[in-house]
Amino acid sequence: MSFFGLVWRVRDRELFWLMGLGIVARLLLVFAFPLLSDDVYRFIWDGLLINDGRNPFTHVPTYYLAAGEIIPGINAALYEQLNSPDYFTIYPPVAQAVFTLATWLSPESWYGAAVVMKLFLFVCEVGSLFLLYRLLTEFSIPGKAPSALPKSNLLLYWLNPLIIVEITGNLHFEGAMVFFLLLALYLLTRSQVARAGVAMAAAVASKLLPLLLLPYLIRRLWGRPFWVFSVAFGASLLLFFAPLLSTGFLDGFGSSLDLYFRDFEFNGSLYYLARAYGYYDVGWNQIAAFGPGLAIFAAVSILVLALLDGRSSWCSLPEGWLWAFVIYLLCATTVHPWYLSVPIVLCCFTHWRFPLVWSFLITLTYTSYASDPYEENLWLVGLEYAIVLAFAIYEFRGRKRLPAQSKLT
Repeated sequence: MSFFGLVWRVRDRELFWLMGLGIVARLLLVFAFPLLSDDVYRFIWDGLLINDGRNPFTHVPTYYLAAGEIIPGINAALYEQLNSPDYFTIYPPVAQAVFTLATWLSPESWYGAAVVMKLFLFVCEVGSLFLLYRLLTEFSIPGKAPSALPKSNLLLYWLNPLIIVEITGNLHFEGAMVFFLLLALYLLTRSQVARAGVAMAAAVASKLLPLLLLPYLIRRLWGRPFWVFSVAFGASLLLFFAPLLSTGFLDGFGSSLDLYFRDFEFNGSLYYLARAYGYYDVGWNQIAAFGPGLAIFAAVSILVLALLDGRSSWCSLPEGWLWAFVIYLLCATTVHPWYLSVPIVLCCFTHWRFPLVWSFLITLTYTSYASDPYEENLWLVGLEYAIVLAFAIYEFRGRKRLPAQSKLT
């Protein structure tokens, strides 16, 4: 409740103090080792491999211990901390570059490497704050007033406890993806199409999910700008991935993506309903069929919605992106709390607030780790999605569904 108290009807003179509060909260967490996520150990593992001249996509961690190869920093103690030692890494090149820098600066200290990575994400978050402020200065909502969207909307992201804890606290690279995504949007509003293509490529090279958002750019960039953006995006993406393109990369990376859709499951919604039907129908988990099927359904749905979207202004883009991400998450087999980072930041530019409700309810999923091995409470999962759905329906029925508009067209 304290979050809603802080962001409710903020006056201009209070805004900068609250922005400073968010900076302080993140800075304090930079020096705290991640406790609610063990992904950091895989980050360190990958970085140590690259610093030794090896491609982390070539072999799974188990291979190196079985082969008895001596690699500085790679040992049984680090291996025992990995949550997926039998799987290939799935982290794209921007993240891998940060892992490499962190373990190069602090090769013998897990804590030191984590601090370096967190400093990178802290800089990204401060950059996101600046971009949110600039974009909200220019975007406006029709029917509300001729003035810009309230700058205090940025606090919906900036002071959200989930964002602060998961990005800076637990070291998740959604923070980098959010920054580059906002940078791409900012550059697009200024008709800097080529630079926007580079920024969008960096977002994809941080996390692959922004690929789902590209269809919403077709109508807005159609003509020469579309080809300028496409060339800049494609060339930049190739440059980002080039250092990792070696023997075994496609097999390793492809295997990771395949396992993600066919093997991993956590806090799903539509997938859990499909899984329940599968148990009823044939008596076993059919994730190998339902996972990829739902992913294809999400991709096709997003493409169709993007092509049917008749809007062409940049200020309407965040709403389209928001729904694209929501569709993906509803179809995903795995929905961790930090996956909501993009919907939360995008809702700052719209009327929709159900992502904020979701950001608080999704923390209930941490109760799954109270037992060893972890066990999900499906009643809590059902409660989470039921309340989010109810609130979304309330917003559909009780609020104007007009998209955010801007003075810029």
